[in-house]
Amino acid sequence: MDPAFDIGDPRGRRHARAKELASQLALRHVSAIALTWVDNAGITRVKTVPTRKLLDATDWGVGMSPIFDVYAVDDSITTSTYIGGPVGDLRLYPDLDQVTALDAQPGWAWGPVDRRTQNGEVYPACQRSFARRMAAAAVERGVSFQMAFEVEWFVGHETEEDGVTPACSGPAYGMTRVIELTDYIHDLLESLAAQGVPVEQFHPEYAPGQLELSVAPTDPVGAADRHVLVRQTIRAVSEHYGFRASFAPVVTPGITGNGPHLHLSAWSAGQNLFTGGPGVYGLTEPGESLLAEVLDRLPALCAITAPSAGSYLRLVPQQWAAPYQCWGRENREAALRLVTGTAGSEHVAANVELKCVDGSANPYLVVGSVLAVAVAGLDRGRTLPPEVTVDPSTLPEAERPPRLPRSIPEAVERLSADEVIGAAMGEPLLHAFLAVRRAEAEIFAHSTEAEIAAATRWAY
Repeated sequence: MDPAFDIGDPRGRRHARAKELASQLALRHVSAIALTWVDNAGITRVKTVPTRKLLDATDWGVGMSPIFDVYAVDDSITTSTYIGGPVGDLRLYPDLDQVTALDAQPGWAWGPVDRRTQNGEVYPACQRSFARRMAAAAVERGVSFQMAFEVEWFVGHETEEDGVTPACSGPAYGMTRVIELTDYIHDLLESLAAQGVPVEQFHPEYAPGQLELSVAPTDPVGAADRHVLVRQTIRAVSEHYGFRASFAPVVTPGITGNGPHLHLSAWSAGQNLFTGGPGVYGLTEPGESLLAEVLDRLPALCAITAPSAGSYLRLVPQQWAAPYQCWGRENREAALRLVTGTAGSEHVAANVELKCVDGSANPYLVVGSVLAVAVAGLDRGRTLPPEVTVDPSTLPEAERPPRLPRSIPEAVERLSADEVIGAAMGEPLLHAFLAVRRAEAEIFAHSTEAEIAAATRWAY
């Protein structure tokens, strides 16, 4: 057990912090706190406690069954080697440093949780603990990472006739959409600012009713937490306006889907490892080596970054979904897009965008698995293959880079065989995740594209 984690210690630092926080929230008329985790199906699950019970939740945790780790997207339940069935209990412990009063849900606060056993030990299938463990492993190697998820979503109405109607009808990236949704956008940005979320930019996206915002980078676990908070804030503001928000990979078949691409940079001794070095575009040797490792393991990573049936409706050529296993500077059809930054800003701006990520992915698993692969590649002295400087699908077939997996079973097979990611996740988490993915493959094995979209549209 973590010696710094004191269960039920009324004199402990966490207890004192919880007492202070509960008082602050009460002064803001917050009466309940939503405690969330993201499961292996990519669904944000929740238990709530009255604000007056925050002390108890901090000292003793909030009970939950381990069964949620084998829930599928349709709430059906599968089983796995280590997890499954009605027996057992876990405890949810709120991360007090992340508890946030929700501007878009007056009277409510939110906080992510870490899951532990009843003895206070870290639960081996806790996705957030996995991400934290991988971030700590990187720091032990002398490297820290900054990360941020972009947030793309569809906003509109559910209809009986054709499924969905966009909330705006203006052209892609058009100012018309901003005018149509001016109050909605204003209130969303105001709520995020009130919650301490640093928004970098906002714009209408390509597909009808599709919007996007970017947030500032932070530590890896914080980036995943922030992504969860932003999505729930978008949902709340959307509901206030009578809209529904969807982060699904595909909302309507044939229409560009939602991809919360992951941006990351790696730092050592104050230096950005993606600039200032002798490699291509100034990559340092460890920076290039870790990127080469990530690129090489992308087919296995896809099981985590593009995990659902809807993922493979989106991960197709010429949709800017990056379905090819290649890299390129500012190439938005390459799975790894190198962003060098404006001339003169490279030392702070250089980063890499992992584009084959969609809205059905668990952000903690994405962060943890990418970190595991990156750290494994730090000292291997690997070099990147030749850059792809065009849309890969326009190359002669013999010259195209490999396609990433095209189905859940294909991606699961690659993940099952990957020794780095599997060892980092550990068997309880890995087996439960694979069981959910296989269950969903069976659920949608005979479904049409329209049926997959309809069944998952409002789940994510």
